[in-house]
Amino acid sequence: MKSSRTVDVQAVRIEPHGLEGLLGLSDASKGIVIFAHGSGSGRHSPRNNHVAAGLREAGFATLLLDLLRPEEEANRANVFDIPLLAVRLIEATRWIRQQAETAHLPIGFFGASTGAGAALVAAADAGDEITAVVSRGGRPDLAGASLARVRAPTLLIVGGLDVPVIDLNRHALSQLTGKKELVIVPSAGHLFEEPGTLEQVLRFAIDWFSEHFPTGST
Repeated sequence: MKSSRTVDVQAVRIEPHGLEGLLGLSDASKGIVIFAHGSGSGRHSPRNNHVAAGLREAGFATLLLDLLRPEEEANRANVFDIPLLAVRLIEATRWIRQQAETAHLPIGFFGASTGAGAALVAAADAGDEITAVVSRGGRPDLAGASLARVRAPTLLIVGGLDVPVIDLNRHALSQLTGKKELVIVPSAGHLFEEPGTLEQVLRFAIDWFSEHFPTGST
């Protein structure tokens, strides 16, 4: 059954670096999820937009944004600069806190591919500001020593066919010291393009954020 929620998606610009984003608000949002995309992806990622739409239907606000400006993306080194991307996520978190519609909402991160590493570094630096983290086909290992400082409950979702990334996620899981879980989706590849696999990611993400976002925050 379709939700009857009122949903508004608007283009936003986040300073000081002029990052372009899509802010999606549903009525009575119970939290907001900021998306950290992988290398070569951005706010128009079809997979992340699919997950974001599902999260909004479930009552969460979403922010999909490009962590780099187009001229910055031209330098491929920036695409894999995890500390730089993490700083941009912190800037987005501060921006959320400055907007009247979202200032009161608990904040979560959803990271994909290399974006998962950036999300976990940002979560470690932000401390209790970040309520929960979900990684889809991510490279949490790229967070390195920051993994031990992550306080937010973290869910790692990996495709069952993505064998090298499964091992990297298992290693990262062992470095996390807070609440954590690894879920392997059978018959799913790195991009979760197989029928029904992205819907499983969405369900896991909704359940994780619903469990860890505080109630009565709207």
